[in-house]
Amino acid sequence: MTAVERRLGDGSLARIEPDPYVAGAMQLLLDGTPQSHVNPDAPSDLFFEYVRRMGHVIDAVREPGAPITALHLGGGAFTLPRYIEATRPGSQQQVIELNGDLIDFVREHLPLPRRASLRVRRGDAREKLSSLPKGLLGAVDVVVVDVFSGAQTPAHLTSTEFYRELEPFLAPQGVVLVNAADGQSQRFARAQAATLESVWQNVVALAEPQVLKGRRFGNVVLVAGLTNAFPLHRLMAAGPHPAKLLEGEDMQRYIAGAQPVTDTTAEASPPPPDSLFGSSR
Repeated sequence: MTAVERRLGDGSLARIEPDPYVAGAMQLLLDGTPQSHVNPDAPSDLFFEYVRRMGHVIDAVREPGAPITALHLGGGAFTLPRYIEATRPGSQQQVIELNGDLIDFVREHLPLPRRASLRVRRGDAREKLSSLPKGLLGAVDVVVVDVFSGAQTPAHLTSTEFYRELEPFLAPQGVVLVNAADGQSQRFARAQAATLESVWQNVVALAEPQVLKGRRFGNVVLVAGLTNAFPLHRLMAAGPHPAKLLEGEDMQRYIAGAQPVTDTTAEASPPPPDSLFGSSR
């Protein structure tokens, strides 16, 4: 497949192009910055480090291969929905994506598996929660929060009130996965950890050690709602390496006085440095 691009209704330029390093894989870029990476012929291959970490959490949620119910806030090129369908056939999935033009562009050039039980809803991730089927209440095994407007997570998708709106959907052993992109201060990621902890007591963080130390900009995967039986050791063993998992006292030191975010105090995630990916996120 050759590269294709389209000017979307919001003025952004979407481009799908072959990955020059991974045969058969494709990248989705918005205004020149990488948003998703998929391999249509091998959807279980996850390229971005933080997405692989999320995939390892999803692997451990239920018995290997067992279907799950998943809710994805943020669609992109549907990397994790494709992964779940490939590794857990028969799963029930819902995706909420704000940019309808992007959905059409991706589905035209990177079609979703025909057999997948995957419903894509267009609109704001928080606003659309109220229109989800009532049957999802108490039934969702994994909620993935990976929403970006441009290069930043919108403020209204970072607050305690927002996460409390997700809580009723979780199954008894369900988990919430949050992608928190942050840099030197880790102020945003630490505040997100504190916010999740105000709703679910058991929260852990997964990332490359230099990111958690604030030495470079990157993605921190926050996992909330874990039970004591969740096999955290498997996440560390799975990589990608180098990797660090913060839990218990280590997690409390990481939060270190950061306060939960409310709708009143919420701010968008920090923009990445211009040098990252050549421009932005």
